[in-house]
Amino acid sequence: MAMIAPSILSADFARLGEEIQDVERGGADWLHVDVMDGLFVPNISIGIPVVQSIRRATDMFLDVHLMIVEPLRYAARFCEAGADMVTVHVEADTPANITAALETIHACGKKAGIVLKPATPAAAAEPWLAMADMVLVMTVEPGFGGQKFMADMLPKIRALRRRLDEVNPACRLEADGGVDTDTAPLLTAAGCGVLVAGSAVFGRADRAAAIRGIRDAR
Repeated sequence: MAMIAPSILSADFARLGEEIQDVERGGADWLHVDVMDGLFVPNISIGIPVVQSIRRATDMFLDVHLMIVEPLRYAARFCEAGADMVTVHVEADTPANITAALETIHACGKKAGIVLKPATPAAAAEPWLAMADMVLVMTVEPGFGGQKFMADMLPKIRALRRRLDEVNPACRLEADGGVDTDTAPLLTAAGCGVLVAGSAVFGRADRAAAIRGIRDAR
């Protein structure tokens, strides 16, 4: 059964503390935090002070997704702010610096992962599969919530799960984008163990029912 990580990108930021408590009471497993710099993706979201505030508001596992250029610059600071997992895009810097970012996150005692944009092939993740705690596959173009699920990402997810089972079976596989009761079964069947859901959770009045519906979808 997949874990559900509601994305605060779809939450009401004027009531963010209440929104987080609502999904926590509703049975969410993790909380997904999208950090965007307006350069790597064409949107700006939140930064270190907000992560610090979220950390004070909840004990939930914080899955912090850095959609920023040169993530090594800030990897340790997001760990210090309270992230439990920090994921970085393989497209965001040189391979050497992506490796250094993962090593920095691990040195902070946190879990580290890599992220692939839709156009990035599964093979691009190969240098980091053995050291990553999680691989996140974007099933929409990163930067904005509410986009349509890209079903052509499913073969990539299946390929990554097969390869991870060979080199790092404990590594989690996560999907982000267009996750709902229709797409969740496709993703879990392909090998995803963590599903990021934004509007499908925060867009519903009953968050517990929304989380339960995605988790139990068949």
